[in-house]
Parts: sequence; C-alpha cells; structure tokens
Amino acid sequence: MKTALRALALVALSALTGVSAYAQHSPVKVGVILPLSGGAGPQGQHVTQAIQSMAAIINESGGVMGRPIEILSRDDESTPAIGVSRANELITQGVSVIIEGWNSPVALAMQPVISRAGILDITAFASADAILSGEGNPLAVRLNASNSQGGAAVASVIANKLKAKRIAFLTQNDAYGNGTQASIEAELKRIGYAYEKVAEEKFPFTQSDFRVALTNVKAANPDVTVAINANEGLGMPALIRQSRQIRLPGQLLAALGTVAPSVISVAGDAANGLMGTDIYFPDVEPFASNELNRKFVAKTKEMFNYTPDKFMAVGAFALEVWAMAANELKTLDKEPLAKRIRGGSFTDTIFGDATFEPNGQLKSRIYTFSVQDQKIVVDLDQRN
Repeated sequence: MKTALRALALVALSALTGVSAYAQHSPVKVGVILPLSGGAGPQGQHVTQAIQSMAAIINESGGVMGRPIEILSRDDESTPAIGVSRANELITQGVSVIIEGWNSPVALAMQPVISRAGILDITAFASADAILSGEGNPLAVRLNASNSQGGAAVASVIANKLKAKRIAFLTQNDAYGNGTQASIEAELKRIGYAYEKVAEEKFPFTQSDFRVALTNVKAANPDVTVAINANEGLGMPALIRQSRQIRLPGQLLAALGTVAPSVISVAGDAANGLMGTDIYFPDVEPFASNELNRKFVAKTKEMFNYTPDKFMAVGAFALEVWAMAANELKTLDKEPLAKRIRGGSFTDTIFGDATFEPNGQLKSRIYTFSVQDQKIVVDLDQRN
C-alpha cells in the first residue's frame, strides 16, 4: 500500500511540475542577434518573436533530435562592434546555430567570428553580395533576397511596369545601399534599358530628416525615385512622409524588403501610392493556402497578437530549415548541416518548397506590390 501511494505521489508531483522525459532533455540553444533597440528595434523584436513562435511549433512536434529549442536573443544595436560582442557572448553560451543579420555591415563584421567558432551562421536579412561571396564565412547561408536579386526585381518594375526614363536614387550609404543601387543599375544596363540618372542622394543608416535631399531630387523632376533605406523603424517611414509633404514628382519605389506593415502604419496616409517588391505576404497565394504557413501565422497571433510580415516569416523560416536539416541528419555539427542546406531543397515549409543555390542563397520568387488605403496590394501579374 505504501509503495502504491508513493508511486501515485510521484506521478502527481510530475504532473504538477510539468516534468516530462522530453522536458528533462538539455535544450538545444539557438542564438539570435538582431537590433532590438534604435530605429530598427521594432522590426528586430518582431522577428525575434516570430522565431520564438516557430520554436514553439517545432517543440510541439518533438523539438530537434528529441530536445527542446531554447532561444537566446541579443541586441546588436545596429552597430558592427556590438554585434561582434554579442556573437562572442552567444558562443560562450554554447549555442548550436546563430541566426543574425539585419544590417549588412553588422553581419559582415560577425561572420568571421562565428565561423571561427565552428558554429553555423545563418544570415536572415542582410543582403550585401559580400555576405555570400566574401571570405568571412565560407559556409554562409542567406534567406533574404540578395542585392542582385532585389536589384533585378526593381529594375524590372522600372523598365517593364513604369517605363520610367528619368531615375533618381535616395540611397543608404553603406554596403547594403550602395550594393543595391549598383545592382539596379547593372540590371538596367544588362537588359539594354535606356534611362537618365537625374539625381543621387546618399545618407547614413541613422538619418531621419531627408528634406534637403528630397528638395534636390524634386528639382531634378524624376519619373521614379528609388528609395533604398533599411531603417524601417525610423528612416523609411520618415522618408515616405517627407516625400509626400514635399510633393515629390513621379513614382516613389522602395527597394526590395524595405516596406513592412509597420512602416505603413507609421507613415500613415503618406504611404498610399508607394510601390515596392517583396518575397512573402501572409494572406496572399501561394502562402494563404500553405498549411504550415497558416499554422505559423496562427501561432504568432496566439503568442504575440501580431500577424507576421515578411521579416518575421524569414526569421522563422531560418529556424525551420535548420531544424529540418538537423532532424534529418541527426546532428548539430556545422559542416554537414551547411552542406545539406547549401544547394539543397526542402518541402513543406512556411515558404512552400524551398531551394537554395549552391552558394547558400535561397531562391525567391519576388512579387511587386503597391500600397492602397494603407494596405499592401500584390500584383500577381508582376513576378520575378
């Protein structure tokens, strides 16, 4: 009788404390390094939440190799030196993978540090071509479209949809911005499209007052102004509002992936009429009917009361693909996992069937959109 009561007590204690064989396994630590403060802080916070949502989905299905995922997030403050410091912190914490890279300069600074530590480094957003072609990380993986992919998409809109001849550039003066502009111009040249560059204004990532630059652009009377601004928390909404206030002529066209719903929310009515390109929309086909995407959207709403945007989906997808590779190969080792992802294909992800180039770049279908009544409206006939 005493033995039976003791057994029942142990069962009750286990139920009360939530202890299970699964939970008792040591967690697999996943590092996340994104800006959580400053101009890009709101977007970095949302992406971190989306990664936590995906971790919850994966943990509900048995985790990684039977172990739960634990997310360790750090704020890079959009500063290369701080990003390197945060990477070193996570390395000492014993993470198995690091998902990083909102700003290209920060990502490029962190890459060699993470690589030397023997940890798989997945760049989520930073789009500078050097992320994959540089020597900092020979086993690099990137989810967001590259400068070259984004440049080709914007060039296609200029040449095929807008047929604009007088082009102005408002360009973030760093590896991301200059690389994106160079890619747009290279693609226009490649397709033999005749145009005139009537204005070019450069600015730092932290800038929020564009009135002088916009005045110069307005004087050039462009058919289209390409805005290349990755500061979605502060810079891009300000640029949009000030463009409307100054009555900038022609079409304002945002570089790929620089206009999230949060940008439109801050910019308000001034965002109406804006055009851009991107790779993911939660409620537009082929994503709307994707079962795993619907599950991800529902889980994010449940946990954080927020509908995920492209940035959130890319962050979650980075974790999803890594976990799929780890469970398939039954290892957490960097090299085999990188080789499985680079040049590999994955089915049934939140992005549907996904394929990576041999250099680690995700192949992406890019859609053109416009903002109408402060909502993103996708042009399904204009895809790249």
